[in-house]
Amino acid sequence: MATRNLSYGTATSGTGGINSLASSATWVAGYEWFVIDNTTELAIDYFVDLVIRVGTTPTANTEIRVYLAGSYDGSTYPDVFDGTPSAETVTSVGVRDSFMKLAGIGTVDSNTTDRDYPIQFNVSSFFPAPPKKIVVFVVHNTAVALNATAGNQKYAYSPIHETI
Repeated sequence: MATRNLSYGTATSGTGGINSLASSATWVAGYEWFVIDNTTELAIDYFVDLVIRVGTTPTANTEIRVYLAGSYDGSTYPDVFDGTPSAETVTSVGVRDSFMKLAGIGTVDSNTTDRDYPIQFNVSSFFPAPPKKIVVFVVHNTAVALNATAGNQKYAYSPIHETI
């Protein structure tokens, strides 16, 4: 009988993009932060690790949300997404909730300036098999912009394979 094991590919990481991201009361105006490209990796899953730093005196009991949207062919994306890091405003809350997967929430528990909120998840929790490409969209309602220093907003993701 063969043994099935996990193996991990090379991690991809980056910073910036969401620095100074403005607050959105309805979580529709945010940032298309990065794209996980599975067209050549062909991983069965991805582990995603984010660190999002709030700005000056955020409002307590607010949220930082991370959403995912898949592309079935690697070039067609739903609604306003295009696979390019940029500010985006989803058409409406209803449209957002019809296709986006809420992957993580960082609950801002105090008005502490420059606090880091780590958010981690596996893509397989939201897609049984990873789409060809996955957009990671960040939005928050902290009432202030996120920290302005690009190096304080961090992401990394690692492909997961199965070997037999």
